Parts: sequence; C-alpha cells; structure tokens
Amino acid sequence: MEIKFKDYIIHTQLPSSIEVGKKYIINTINPHSYCIAEEDDEFKSALTSSDILIPDGVGIVWATRFMYGAKIRKISGYDLHMHFLNLLDKEKGKVFYLGSTGSTLTKIQNRLQREFPNIDFYSFSPPFKPVLDKEDNQLIHKIINDIKPNILFVGMTAPKQEKWVHQNKSFLDVDVICSIGAVFDFYSGNIKRPGKFWIDLGLEWFPRLIQEPRRLWKRTFVSSPKFLMHLLISKFSASS
Repeated sequence: MEIKFKDYIIHTQLPSSIEVGKKYIINTINPHSYCIAEEDDEFKSALTSSDILIPDGVGIVWATRFMYGAKIRKISGYDLHMHFLNLLDKEKGKVFYLGSTGSTLTKIQNRLQREFPNIDFYSFSPPFKPVLDKEDNQLIHKIINDIKPNILFVGMTAPKQEKWVHQNKSFLDVDVICSIGAVFDFYSGNIKRPGKFWIDLGLEWFPRLIQEPRRLWKRTFVSSPKFLMHLLISKFSASS
C-alpha cells in the first residue's frame, strides 16, 4: 500500500522477498528528516526518488491521519533491518554494513552470527568526513562490488547517508540498499533501544531523548514544532 504525503510517496509495507537483479533503494522519513529536506534540495531528491520510503516516526503516522484520514503504522529503521535479516537468513545470502566504527561493526558481526548463522557478513568503516571524496568512493565501490551483497545497510547518519546512496547507487552491484542510521548502534548494543512499552505508546522518542539529549534535542524542540506548524498551515490553507 502507498499513500501520498505532500511530495512523498510513503509505503506502508515492506517487500516480502528480495528480488535478485532489481535494485531497491529504501529510505525512512520522520518529522525531523522532513524538515531538513524542506531546506536541502539534494536530501529531498534522495528521499523522493526512493523506491520504498517508510514512515519511521509516529509524527508521520499522526500527520497522514490528520491530513488525509489515512491510518498507517510506523515502520522503524530497526523493523526494516530485522525484516531483511530474516529474509536473508532463509535465503542464505550476503549482507554488507557500511558505516560506523570498526568496533561497532565487530559487535554487529558477533550478534549477527549468533542470531542469523546462515548470513554471510561483510563490512567497511569509511573515513569520518562530512563528504567522502572520489578516491574514498571508488574504494568503497570496489570493496562492495567484489562481494556483491544482497543487502547493503548504510549507517552514516542522515542526511549524509541518503545523499551518499543517491549519488553512488548506480555504481553499486547490490539488490537492496537501506539507509538505517542509528540502527547500527541499536543492534550492536552501543545504545539501548526503548522497550515495547514506549514503542506501543508512540513515545519511543522520549527515552531516546533522555539517553542522547545533545544529539536529539533539535529534532524534538525545533523540528517537531516546525513540522506541526507546516501541517497546520497546509491543512487550513487547503480547506480555505
């Protein structure tokens, strides 16, 4: 199922299989990324050109109901990650993690081998730069294409990761590319993901804000009010 939200086509379901030979770019959208994209044309282009764009934020879920009366459910980046790991384990495929530090990638590998023993794990920690240069990208392309993974998970934080995928997707021999940011830290155990109680209440953001106030204050106290104001203006201007 798809629903149009402003300039975005949001998908409410994930694919039930991995179609070999057809490349899918999967991104997530939440109120914070929406607000960033409104001021960053390249980021917006990366999101709008996604083959699958999922609502990773209860704010998007509420907004679609408020604007269009549509009832959708949140699909988090973590849900996306686990969905494809389960598919890949059944198919005995290959996964590649691009991003984060060597120590985090090792933690991911150790957990992956315990939980999904049929998946072949590969990874690379790129240089920590605002923008990767041509030589960096050529090396990354070669490493990934030599392996030809079924799934590429990119964790460089938004909007850097989405822009990187948008710029480099045509050079990558991969079936599915997902930008999943903080999931690297959740799955590795670096950061504890809020429990089911908070998730079911639609308040997963609250414990995360307590855990990481310096990183997340802006999306809570700046982007969320800005997103709400944008919705109100759009709703009432359309009805007037």
